[in-house]
Amino acid sequence: MTNVPITVARGNGIGPEIMAATLEILKEAGARLTIDEIEIGEDVYKRGCSTGIEPASWETLRKNKIFLKAPIFTPMGGGFKSLNVTVRKTLGLYANIRPCRAYSPFIQTHHPDMDLVIVRENEEGLYGGVEYKYTQNVTESLKLVSRAGSERIVRYAFEYARANGRKTVTCMVKDNIMKISDGLFYEVFQDIASDYPEIKAERSIVDIGSARVAARPSNFDVIVTENLYGDIISDVAAEVSGSVGLGISANIGDGFAMFEAMHGTAPDIAGQGIANPSGLILATIMMLVHIGQGDVAETIHNAWLKTIEDGIHTGDLYKEETSQQRVGTDGFKKALIQRLGMKPEKLKPVSYDSSQGALTIPPLKEDKVVSRELIGTDIYIYAKNKDKDVNGFAREMQAHLLDGLELSMVSNRGMKMWPGDRAESLCSDMWRLRLKGTSLPLAGTLVAQQIVKFADSGFDIVKTHNLYHFDGKEGFSKAQGEG
Repeated sequence: MTNVPITVARGNGIGPEIMAATLEILKEAGARLTIDEIEIGEDVYKRGCSTGIEPASWETLRKNKIFLKAPIFTPMGGGFKSLNVTVRKTLGLYANIRPCRAYSPFIQTHHPDMDLVIVRENEEGLYGGVEYKYTQNVTESLKLVSRAGSERIVRYAFEYARANGRKTVTCMVKDNIMKISDGLFYEVFQDIASDYPEIKAERSIVDIGSARVAARPSNFDVIVTENLYGDIISDVAAEVSGSVGLGISANIGDGFAMFEAMHGTAPDIAGQGIANPSGLILATIMMLVHIGQGDVAETIHNAWLKTIEDGIHTGDLYKEETSQQRVGTDGFKKALIQRLGMKPEKLKPVSYDSSQGALTIPPLKEDKVVSRELIGTDIYIYAKNKDKDVNGFAREMQAHLLDGLELSMVSNRGMKMWPGDRAESLCSDMWRLRLKGTSLPLAGTLVAQQIVKFADSGFDIVKTHNLYHFDGKEGFSKAQGEG
């Protein structure tokens, strides 16, 4: 059979050690691969490449379309974007699949029946990295949620559940607070769920849902959620399964895929030969299934289960009551290779269909035609000490209003401060003026003229947001305390 070309990056910290072990296991198991290696991460940053990845490496990734990556280091501080996020977004890897299961009693856990999968949206939300500093005291991180992005990830979750015999998909959101952004995500979930009547669709508020993942993970099957939520939930799930070192991650897009361990570079143990390669090995098994080499994936996975079952454990998993032998990276690799062709006797053996491969996701639904009407604008002003006389501040701003606009509200940090009694909430130095048109539709030119007039009058405008009605419904949130 023809070899499948893949790109490999050995990474930083413990990355080179665990990748070397993983590649040897692949070779001994007969994986049909052609491997191109690239260098990304720490040394590339040091050579002056602020993205951590050079143009030639992008060419290799785009040519091979399959990427097996060890953990990489992203410098802290300004000027450096997360390379993980950059790769995911550049290659359109919108779905992050993170299985978390227990291997009790051979790996200690309080939840021996745990077997869940987190399907995390990978490109949007707060991890879009769109941030601003408006004043000395006020910053902003934009949470961007699109209908198309939500539909793709929700559809993937249901298709994954169907392909893998899963019974329930739970949507985790915070739409009781973020009624517009998380509300859209859940609205899409409800719409897509109707296409899969054989799969139970549930909703959970993300805070209590995360607590229940920690306390009763066996209650969940497949969880689909937004970017930040998915990152947090999957770390919680991996930890309660027995070890975050077993956490794995597949990043899937249309035509591209990246596979990696969830853990980081662990520089404190790098070079000591004691790192657990299991996270990367298990991620590699997902890669083999994705490219249609389920036979090799099955061989390696069963050998891994047999190794764990036989009590051959690296230091992070070793417990006197459950382990037989403490080994390092090389020892674990050799033990697994010796067990290729074997199956576990107590843990459930795995079976993969050799024809099983990448999921095919139906095309996006056509957008519904809706009306959009401009009805006002929010203008944010940098101004100090206005909390001492909010009524006076409102009168001052009203004096500079153009005909056709009215000041409906002044707020600070999302809390209404005018009209009515000033709230006791702490005030920052950035104030929101909510202006609405006295007759609709409101002309965009009038909004622009008002902004210019405020600026010409000496007011420091830091940002604006237009307010719209969509099919007559408000497309913006109200301030706390606003009627």
